[in-house]
Amino acid sequence: MIILASASPRRKELLTQIGCKFTIITSNAEEITDSGLHPRELVVRNAYHKAAAVAREHPQYPVLGSDTVVSLDGHIYGKPRDEEQAREMLKKLSGKTHQVTTGVVFVWKNQSWQAWETTEVEFSPLSQSQIDKYVATGEPADKAGAYAIQGRAATFIKGIRGSYSNVVGLPLHCLDGLAQKAGIDLYDNGEGSSS
Repeated sequence: MIILASASPRRKELLTQIGCKFTIITSNAEEITDSGLHPRELVVRNAYHKAAAVAREHPQYPVLGSDTVVSLDGHIYGKPRDEEQAREMLKKLSGKTHQVTTGVVFVWKNQSWQAWETTEVEFSPLSQSQIDKYVATGEPADKAGAYAIQGRAATFIKGIRGSYSNVVGLPLHCLDGLAQKAGIDLYDNGEGSSS
């Protein structure tokens, strides 16, 4: 069993999808929002802080931390603080190709293993009406870049290059490779848990 140090319903769904044995313990670590950092540095640091905070309380289990940001032209877009900022973000992404970067970190046995994944996402041009209607659904509220690829925003996306699950919030292929490096079995790590 692993511990997911995140309250994200998307990460929970992705781990459930692959049959991973996990429990959720939300991290109280504060996220760094310094846009002076490169996106991959930012997400790996945030993922590490989330995992490490939970690992201190539960050292017997591998703890998974993750963080996702959207970036375009050197600017990082996290979760919008309100509807107005969500509209601004979507206007900037409209008709352009942006990057989604997720950091993935395992903390276990006083060690950490880190990785990151970037996916390119191409948006169609969006009208103000499309943006307003989408923001009114409330879906952008807790999403990096103010959209959910697995939700209504799927219609905005012309194409992606890279990992789809990364854009949802957890790059599963990257996660599996990192778990193998760390000697962590995502399905039963031999710590006495049973199916």
